[in-house]
Amino acid sequence: MDLRHSPVVRAWQQWRRPRDLPVPAGSVDTEGANRRFLLYGVLPLWCVPAVADWIMHRRTRIEDTTGMRESALHALMMTEAGIPVAMGLLAKVNPLVLSVMGGAAVAHGATALWDVSLATGEREVRPVEQHIHSFLEVLPLAALAFTCCLHADQVRAMLRGGGAPDDWKLLPKNNPLSVAYLAGLGLAIGACVALPYAEEMTRCAKAARKRKTS
Repeated sequence: MDLRHSPVVRAWQQWRRPRDLPVPAGSVDTEGANRRFLLYGVLPLWCVPAVADWIMHRRTRIEDTTGMRESALHALMMTEAGIPVAMGLLAKVNPLVLSVMGGAAVAHGATALWDVSLATGEREVRPVEQHIHSFLEVLPLAALAFTCCLHADQVRAMLRGGGAPDDWKLLPKNNPLSVAYLAGLGLAIGACVALPYAEEMTRCAKAARKRKTS
């Protein structure tokens, strides 16, 4: 099968052609306010507890305690959060995307519980870090809730099994988010999430190698 002739592939090839999704700053209607708070509140806010949690791990010397085991769980949780966020930012929200978001939120919560269970048994998890975790756990659910409110028709379609032809296809948004917004959010995630936790994993890997050779 030649994927180049797939309707889904053709749709993604024309991803940037439609007009960007307007997010007016002065809009006071419910939909506009919800979308604005999701895009400029909930998603960027995620970076703050992410950096704070990394600082807590560094202060309690994660590399000398739980090490790569906990760092790998952090990478897993970032993947569980990152995939649905990327889909929500780039793809048309339909029953497929909502199902992935819901499943990822459940998986993220379960992994977070696993992470805390591992950490509390081997290193000091201070009350401040536990409070930071509460933000990291609730923000994915908040993002999912806002998305469901903005796409109530797709929630109904998902609950009914999604009978429309495009309900279970990964399609680009009819009106994509602006390149400036996507680039800015991408830079923020890279600087506040990807780089710190890559540094953490590198530090844990170096400490593990050092212990093996000592």
